[in-house]
Amino acid sequence: MDSRHRINASVSPKGSLETLSQREVQQLSEVGAGSLYTLFRQCALAILNTGARTDNAKTILESYEDFEVRIHQQDRGVRLELLNAPADAFVDGEMIASTREMLFSALRDIVYTQSELDSLRIDLNSSQGITDYLFHLLRNARTLRPGVEPKMVVCWGGHSISIEEYKYTKKVGHELGLRKLDICTGCGPGVMKGPMKGATIAHSKQRIVGGRYLGLTEPGIIAAETPNPIVNELVILPDIEKRLEAFVRVGHGIVIFPGGAGTAEEFLYLLGILMHPDNQDLPFPVILTGPRSAAPYLEQLHTFVGATLGKAAQRHYRIIIDDPVEVARQMAHGLKEVKQFRRERNDAFHFNWLLRIEEGFQRPFDPTHANMASLQLSRDLPAHQLAANLRRAFSGIVAGNVKDKGIRLIEQYGPYEIHGEASVMRPLDELLRAFVEQHRMKLPGGTPYVPCYRLVT
Repeated sequence: MDSRHRINASVSPKGSLETLSQREVQQLSEVGAGSLYTLFRQCALAILNTGARTDNAKTILESYEDFEVRIHQQDRGVRLELLNAPADAFVDGEMIASTREMLFSALRDIVYTQSELDSLRIDLNSSQGITDYLFHLLRNARTLRPGVEPKMVVCWGGHSISIEEYKYTKKVGHELGLRKLDICTGCGPGVMKGPMKGATIAHSKQRIVGGRYLGLTEPGIIAAETPNPIVNELVILPDIEKRLEAFVRVGHGIVIFPGGAGTAEEFLYLLGILMHPDNQDLPFPVILTGPRSAAPYLEQLHTFVGATLGKAAQRHYRIIIDDPVEVARQMAHGLKEVKQFRRERNDAFHFNWLLRIEEGFQRPFDPTHANMASLQLSRDLPAHQLAANLRRAFSGIVAGNVKDKGIRLIEQYGPYEIHGEASVMRPLDELLRAFVEQHRMKLPGGTPYVPCYRLVT
C-alpha cells in the first residue's frame, strides 16, 4: 500500500479509560512490552481499518506489517502513539471519535481480561465459574445496567449479504427502534450494521437520547469483521464461546437474518441451549426473517434443523418473511413475556442468570485439523449435544474462511476433514453448498471461493 494511506498520531482516551488508578495505568503500560501486545495490536489495527472491503484477517495484517502502537504512561492515565496507522481513521489529522472510543475499549477489555484471569476469584473449572467470569468482564465494560427493562434485541446474520438483504435489515432495525428497543450485533458490516443503522434513525424520530448499539466480538474475528462506526459500546470477549454466551446473557430476544457459516454457528449454539430440559419453559423470542428473495434460504435452514435436530428444535423459533413490522411487533410482544417471567422469578433484567448453559457450550473449541476430524456428528447423540458439535464444525469453517490462524492452518495442512453419519452429513452438505452458491461464505471477490473443509461420511 502507498504511504499516503498511513498516518502517525498520538491519542488520549475518551470513555471508560479516562479515570484510572496507578495500578491500572501500570497494567496498561505493561501491555506494550508484554505478550498481550500482539493481541492488542491486531485488535487496534482492525478498529482503525473500519470500512475495509476485505474479510481476510491474514491479508489485513500483512498489508500493515509496519503498523505499531506504543503505550505511554502519563500522570493522568495513558496515551497511545500510533505509527503507520490507516489514514481513513482520521479527519484532518484527528481521529474519528467513534474510532477513538473503540480503540480504548479494546485496550480496556484485553487488559482486564488478563487481570481477571490472574485473580483468585476466577474459577474456569466449572460452568458457574465461567459465567461469573463473563459477568465480571461485561460489568467492567459498563454493559450491564441494572433496572433497565428488557429491550436489548440481538441481531445475527452474515457480513456477506446482498444489497436487498442489507436494506431489509435496516427496515427491521427501524421498526425495532420505533418501538424504543436497543440493538446488539457482532459489531461488523452487513447484518451487523444494517439493524443499527435503521434503529439510529428511528431513535432520532422518537427523540431517544442514549440509544444503545452494542457490539460483541472476539480477537479472532475482529480483524476480519471490523467494527462498524455506529457501535457505541464495543466489548471484546476472550473467545468465541464467551462472545456467544454474552449474546444470550445480555440479549432479551434474537432476530436472525440470512448469513453463512458464522450465522449457522450462532443459531446452532442457541438451539442447543434452548433445547436443554432446564430451559424448556424459559421465554426467549427467536425470529428468523429476510426479504422475499431470502425465503428459499430460510426454508433450507429450517429444513436442515429438522433433518438434524428434529421438530422439537424447530419449535424454538418462528419464521417471518418480508414483514419488518410484524417482526418488530412479535419481538416487542416476546419481550413483555420475558419481563413478566423475570419479575416473577426475581431474575435480573440485565443478565440472564436463569438460562442453563452446559460446560460443553462454554469450553473454547480450538479448530485444529485433529479436533475437527474427531467431532461426533450422529443422530444417536442427544439433540442439544449434536447441536453443540455442529456448532463446533461451523466454528472451524469460519476460522478457515476468515481468521488469520485458521487460514494459515489450511494453507499448511489443506482442508479440514469433517466426519459424520450420512443422515447428518447429507443435509450439512446441502446447506454448505447453498452458502457457497449464494456467496455467503466470504465477501465476493475476484476469485471463486475454495472450501476450507471436506465432508467425509
